Amino acid sequence: HETIEITHGFTPCFEIGFYQYTTRNEGMAPAYVGNHIRPRISLPEKYKWPVGLSISTEFGYQEAKYAPDQWTLEIRPIIDKTISKLFIAINPVLDYSFKGSDHNQGLVFSPNAKISYAFTKVVHAGVEYYNSMGPFSSFAPLNRQPHQLAIAFDFDFSPEWELNIGYVRGLTAAVEQEIFKVIIGRRIGGKKK
Repeated sequence: HETIEITHGFTPCFEIGFYQYTTRNEGMAPAYVGNHIRPRISLPEKYKWPVGLSISTEFGYQEAKYAPDQWTLEIRPIIDKTISKLFIAINPVLDYSFKGSDHNQGLVFSPNAKISYAFTKVVHAGVEYYNSMGPFSSFAPLNRQPHQLAIAFDFDFSPEWELNIGYVRGLTAAVEQEIFKVIIGRRIGGKKK
């Protein structure tokens, strides 16, 4: 699966991202999967809160042959904190389906988290956790939730380039058991934060 994301920061506290999802079918022919748009607003640093706080909302479409839900909304609060060389982030995500098999479920709780350590200015390593517990009306049994744990490495080679590589392991039978992920980022204009 390949995803292209273009994000533009309009102010230090507001950005909009656009995603183009593709995949390769049997025979390796490229195929369109869908698009999402993601505005994100963050609390200005001048308020000096003890944690970083932002909220990202992602709305988009996926082709029915690739996803059970065609029109979806994700509301992702992002709470993070850097303590010396340790970085901690928690995302208590809410998902909603406007059209598709999960439409009648209501809001779905999908918590994510990350802990990483800066071994050098360039290399950070840590653990990422992903899950979808199910709708608030009735969480799925633990063995049917798609728990995933990743060992991930972040590389900040320069102010312009970043790289995230991870090995993701499914912890239950409800999810793919092995995924290798690569995220390559290129900053254009502005200053790295």
